[in-house]
Amino acid sequence: MSESQLDRTLGFTEAMTLGGGTMIGAGIFILPAIAAESAGPASSISFGIAGFVALLAALSLAELATGMPISGGSYHYVNRGLGSFFGSIVGWGMWTGLMFASAFYMVGFGQYIVESAPFLDGRALIVLVGLLGLSLIVGVNYYGTEESSGAQNLMIGTEFVVVLIYTGVGLFFIETANLVDFAPTGPSGIVATTGIVFVTFLGFEIIATVAGEIKKPGKLIPLTMVLSVVGVTILYMIIMIVSTGIIPYQELGGSLVPVADVAVVFAGSVGVVAIVFAAVIAAISSSNSSILAASRVLFAMGRDNLMSDWLNETHDRFHTPHRAVVTTGAVTAGLIGIGLEVEAIVALLAEVASFSFLVTYALVHVALVTFRRADPPEYDPDFEIPEILYPVVPVLGVLASVFVITQMARIVQFVGLGIIGLGGIWYLVYARTNAVEEGLLREALPGQEPSYTVLVPIVNPETQQGLLELAAANASANAGNGSVEIIALNVLQVADDTQQNVEVDRLDHQRELLEASRSIAEEMNVSLQTRAVVGQDVGETILEVLESEEADHAILGWRGSFAQNEYAFGPNLDALLTNVPVDVTLANFQKRPVGTVVALVGDGPNAPTAVRRSAEFATLADEAEQPTLINIQLTDRKAGDESIESGSTAMEQGRETIERAARQAGLNSGEYDASVLVGETVESTVIDAIDERDLVCLGLSNQSELLRDRSGSIAERIHDRVSCNVAIARGGREKIGSNRDVDT
Repeated sequence: MSESQLDRTLGFTEAMTLGGGTMIGAGIFILPAIAAESAGPASSISFGIAGFVALLAALSLAELATGMPISGGSYHYVNRGLGSFFGSIVGWGMWTGLMFASAFYMVGFGQYIVESAPFLDGRALIVLVGLLGLSLIVGVNYYGTEESSGAQNLMIGTEFVVVLIYTGVGLFFIETANLVDFAPTGPSGIVATTGIVFVTFLGFEIIATVAGEIKKPGKLIPLTMVLSVVGVTILYMIIMIVSTGIIPYQELGGSLVPVADVAVVFAGSVGVVAIVFAAVIAAISSSNSSILAASRVLFAMGRDNLMSDWLNETHDRFHTPHRAVVTTGAVTAGLIGIGLEVEAIVALLAEVASFSFLVTYALVHVALVTFRRADPPEYDPDFEIPEILYPVVPVLGVLASVFVITQMARIVQFVGLGIIGLGGIWYLVYARTNAVEEGLLREALPGQEPSYTVLVPIVNPETQQGLLELAAANASANAGNGSVEIIALNVLQVADDTQQNVEVDRLDHQRELLEASRSIAEEMNVSLQTRAVVGQDVGETILEVLESEEADHAILGWRGSFAQNEYAFGPNLDALLTNVPVDVTLANFQKRPVGTVVALVGDGPNAPTAVRRSAEFATLADEAEQPTLINIQLTDRKAGDESIESGSTAMEQGRETIERAARQAGLNSGEYDASVLVGETVESTVIDAIDERDLVCLGLSNQSELLRDRSGSIAERIHDRVSCNVAIARGGREKIGSNRDVDT
C-alpha cells in the first residue's frame, strides 16, 4: 500500500456515529427557544422540513462523494461541475457560513456558561466567554488537532447520550395542554423557522469527506448519510415536542438556555448539570469542527487558485494552515462581538449560516445534474440516485432550498446576498484571471457539443506552446464543420483511487501548466478549455477523457526517442496508438517556430493523414506557405516489383502516390507542392531535402503498427538524422462515441 493511500477502517457504526454525532451539536441546545417563539410547538414540523431538505442534499452528495472522493466536499463538486465562478460563490458561502455557525455556537457556549451560574450575568460577559472559548479552539487548530481527535469523539458521544436520555425521559412529562395551540403563527411561521433551524443539520457531509476511509463506500456512504439525516430529524422533532410540551412555548421562547430550563422540570439539578455539560462540549466540538472545515475550504480554494496562496501557507513546525486558521478565527471573533450591539444575534448568526448552506446545496444539486449529463472521465460513482428518483431529487432539492431562502427574514436575505455578491466580486477581481477549472456546465447543456475537438495532454512546459500551436492549426482547419474546441489536459498520476493526499507541489505544478496553456491560447486568440484530472494510469486516463469529450484528434508530445524491448514509444503512447480510434499525432520539437512543412508520402495507410496534418500545420508560417509532399523512389527497385505499375517510370509512380494521398487527404492540386526524389536509400535521399525545413510529417509505418521494425523503420532512421521538428501521424477509424467515419 502506498503512503498516500488511506486504510478503509470505518464501518457502519463508525460512519453513523461520525455523521449523526457531528450533526447533534450546539444548535439543538440553543435554538428550541427561538424556534418555539417563532412557530410554537409546530416548530417540530420546521425541523422536519429542514431534515427533508438536508435529506435531498445528502442523496446528491452521496453520489458525488462516491464519484469523486476528494477534499473540498461541496465546494469541489460545484467548482468542478459549474466552473470557478460558482466555485467562488460556494467557497465564500461555505467559508462565511461556517464562521457564522462557529460564532453562533460560541455565543451559545457563553449563554450556557453565564446563565447557569447564579453569580454571572450580562450580555457583555456572554460575549467575553464566547470569545475566550473561540480563542481556545483557534489555538488548538493552530497547533494541530491530531492529539485532540480522541477527546473530540468522546465529547460527541457524551452529548449524544445526554440528548437521548433527555428525549426519552422527557416524553413522559409532556403536558398535552401545552400542545393545543400547535401552530400559533401558521404555515408562514413554520417555513420561516425552517430557515433558522437548518443550521442544526450541518455535519452529515463529513461522511463524504472521509469517503476514502470508509469500507464499501458505494454502499455505506449513501446508507449512513441518509440514516444519519433521517435519525437526527426524528430526534430533533421529538426534542421540540418534549420542550414545548413541558414548558409552554410562550415561556420557552424567552429562555437563553431552553433545554436546561426544560430538564430542571423533570430531572432537577442533576438534569441541569448534565444538559449544561452536554451543551458546553457540544458548542466546543461544533465550533472546532466549523473552524477546521473553514480552513480546509480555504485550502481547497487555494488549490484551485481561487484564493491567495498566502492563506494556504502551512506552519513550518506544526504543519497546519495557520494563516487560514487565524484569519477565520479573527472574522468569527468579530461576528461574536456583534452580540454586544445586536440583541437577536443568535438567531441572525444561525439563519445566515443556514442561508449560506442552502445556497451551497442548491448548487450541489445543479452540479450533480451537470456531472450526469457531461459524464467526465473522473466521475465514476459507486452509488447513483435510483432512476426513479432522478432528476426528481436534484430538481426538488433546488426548489426546496430556494423556497426556504425566500421565507427568511429580510435582514438575513440582505446579508446572505451580500456574501454571494462578495464571492462574485472576488471572482471578477482576482479568481477569474487565476482559476484553472473551467467547469462542465457548457458540456452538459443540450446542443452545446463542439463538432470538432482536439485534446492536448500537457506535461512539459517547454513543448506546450508548440503542441497548442499545432492544435490551433488543426482546429482552425476543421472549423468549417461547426464549432471547434481545444482541451488542454494534465493528468496527475496517483497510486490509489481515493484522489486524496496529493502533494501540494504536484498540484501547484499541474495548475501552473494549465495556467500557462490558457495564457498561450489567449496570445494565439483561440478558445481553450482546461482539464485537471487525477488518475492511476496516465494512458488509460487520457483515453477516458478522449471518450468522454468525444474527441476527434489527440496531439501529444514525444521526446523523440524510440523505446526498446516491448515498447516503441513507451507504455502510455503505445497504449494510445493501439487503442484510440481517432487521429493521433506525436510531435517532437527541436526548434520553433513552425514555418516550412514537408510530408513524407508513401503507400502506407497513414500517409493521407500525414498529408492532411502537413497542410494544417503549414498555416502556422508567418507567410502562408503550401506544404511540400515528398515521395522517395529507390533506384535499386526491380522492374517487376508489384508496387510499380507496368510501364510506369519511378517519377510517374512517385507523382501518382503523392496525388493519391493528397486526394484522400482532401487537398486539391493547387494546395501543395509535389517533389519526387530518386535515390539509393530513403534517408540519404530525403535528409538533405527536409533538414532545412521546420517540420516534417510522417505517417505511422505500415511495417508495424508501432514502428517496431528492428532493422530500422523509415521514421526512426529519418528522425535520428534531422534537426527539424518531427510529427508522426496516425489516422483514426471513427470519432469516439459517434458513427462518423474518418477518411484515412
